[in-house]
Amino acid sequence: MRKFLVILDDSRECLNAMRFAAMRAAHTGGGVTVLSIIPPEEFNHWIGVGELMREEERERITVHYEVFAKWMRDRQDVEPELVIREGEAVPEILAHVRENPDVGVLVLGAGEGKSGPGPLVTQMTRAAADLPIPITIVPGTMTKERLEAIT
Repeated sequence: MRKFLVILDDSRECLNAMRFAAMRAAHTGGGVTVLSIIPPEEFNHWIGVGELMREEERERITVHYEVFAKWMRDRQDVEPELVIREGEAVPEILAHVRENPDVGVLVLGAGEGKSGPGPLVTQMTRAAADLPIPITIVPGTMTKERLEAIT
């Protein structure tokens, strides 16, 4: 089964990327993998404090993921999977794609406004030559109705 890989972060554009991935998976019989990456600088503390912070961050990610997962299950009949990795975003995304041949498409949400598409979209388009799969970039301004129409 081909899976759509979508990145879970705190950006607003993440919502449209999640919607697109779930809708495409539902219409094509695919799956969704939700990847969240914890940056390494989050835990540069004493060992005990760093471990506690890491666990709290994993719990926060899981709660955030469950909001999207419930919608995917209830509205799209798609059962997503959550993967949490630690490190720098681009190398971790590339590593996940290489380690998981069932991933067929990377779905990213593009930011709105004059600030550009966002750092992740910018970095991943630069790294696109190293990806064995296509990237789909979903505009953050796209409406739910438009997403439904194109998926």
